[in-house]
Amino acid sequence: MSGWKTPLYKVYWKLEQTICPGLKSSQYAYYETLAPYLAARPAWLDLGCGHQMFAHWMAREQNEVISRAGALVGMDYDHASLRKNSAIRLKSAGDVRRLPFRDQSFDLVTANMVVEHLDEPAASLAEIRRVLRPGGVFIYHTPNYWSYWVFLCSLIPDFLKVRLIRLLDGRRSEDVFPTRYRLNTPRAAARFAVETGFRLREIKLVSTSAGVALIPPLAVLELLLIRLLALEPFSRFRTNIVAVYEKPAAARRAA
Repeated sequence: MSGWKTPLYKVYWKLEQTICPGLKSSQYAYYETLAPYLAARPAWLDLGCGHQMFAHWMAREQNEVISRAGALVGMDYDHASLRKNSAIRLKSAGDVRRLPFRDQSFDLVTANMVVEHLDEPAASLAEIRRVLRPGGVFIYHTPNYWSYWVFLCSLIPDFLKVRLIRLLDGRRSEDVFPTRYRLNTPRAAARFAVETGFRLREIKLVSTSAGVALIPPLAVLELLLIRLLALEPFSRFRTNIVAVYEKPAAARRAA
């Protein structure tokens, strides 16, 4: 953490504990959803693994889930990111629309902050379903299209968005990719599940830590909004989605 950021984060954490006690990053909601599916030591494919599977502050959680996999393959379209990933031993470069694996190769497929970039969700989901064994699951974590963050980001020019993401989230420009948001609402999640022969087993709408944590006055306003979104009538506007698709045991042809 940069020196100048440390005191600002300390102020933010105190504000968060006061205004939204119990709030945490949506990355943890994804991790907690994923963990039970590792009990059987599955053959696991992680899509868009890049140079890390989780946020950079979750190295312990990343190492823990990797140790629990029966076999883990990481796949990404970006060769440079794959080369930087030292945590995953088996890696493959490829396109989600044409997965380079045999039918029914995996028990578990995951995608952490990936599906918002898909041009053709139906084609990608059909491929994911193909490589899953009957009864296998696909778990993904993604921004919610109806959240205030996606709305605000849609108003910001791309060149400025890259700079803001670097300032607020610490991500470099090469880690920021074009977004499509075609599988990013509960309704879209349910519709694409049916269209591609999956069963929507679970969907969670969750909030995450304030995006403007480094700007205390704005952080207070965002935390008050997050507290409001904790109320069920406003749940559709929470920042993130964690969804679990299941390939039926008696697999049928997709519509």
